[in-house]
Amino acid sequence: MDIVVSNKGSRPLYEQIADQIKGAILRGEAKAGDPLPSIRSLAKALHISILTVQKAYDTLQEEGFIETTAGKGCYVAPQNQDFYLEEQQKKIEEKFAEAITIARASGISLEKLTDLLSLMYEEDE
Repeated sequence: MDIVVSNKGSRPLYEQIADQIKGAILRGEAKAGDPLPSIRSLAKALHISILTVQKAYDTLQEEGFIETTAGKGCYVAPQNQDFYLEEQQKKIEEKFAEAITIARASGISLEKLTDLLSLMYEEDE
């Protein structure tokens, strides 16, 4: 699993790390029981503080994506598909809310917004 962080964005480094690991889990690239890089080795590879990686791992553990075993490290937690689906739906709802706000402010009708969504959705198939 390749993790890339950037200081140029407005998002904190720990969020960038956590989001990339979550993405790998949701895409099935990292499976239940797979080990994650140690906090020290990831911090060293990314040239960032150990505390930053620790915060990312703490966030992932709180959200149920990883488990930590004392003295052994961090592993991808076993998840059920409903949990993953719920996580993805929350992200979509946030994006939809943003799109709706922009559409309303621009005077774009619901019909045009749904047509645009349908077109974009089918375009990627």
